[in-house]
Amino acid sequence: MSFRKDSESEGECHVIVEKEIKEPDRYQVLMLNDDYTSMDFVVSVLRTVFYKTHEDATAIMLSVHEKGFGLCGVYTLEIAESKVSRVHSMARAASFPLKCRLEKIC
Repeated sequence: MSFRKDSESEGECHVIVEKEIKEPDRYQVLMLNDDYTSMDFVVSVLRTVFYKTHEDATAIMLSVHEKGFGLCGVYTLEIAESKVSRVHSMARAASFPLKCRLEKIC
């Protein structure tokens, strides 16, 4: 907090409050592997929900297949929750058990 005296008005002090702006917490969205969801469907979801190019979606899908998970993106909490919900809705509608999860980035 800083104080300054206004030169035009005698005897009055004005307080200037400086607040530190904090960046919002960030969350990574991870897609998890399962034995039933088709690779084509995973690529389609990555392109539709996360706006990935075909090449990037394929690379993430292969990571999901080989490592058990793949990083879809990093977002603020509300956006990450929305994307996870959308993936789960698309998977249910197509009768696939595809899952995503959020992890807070420290």
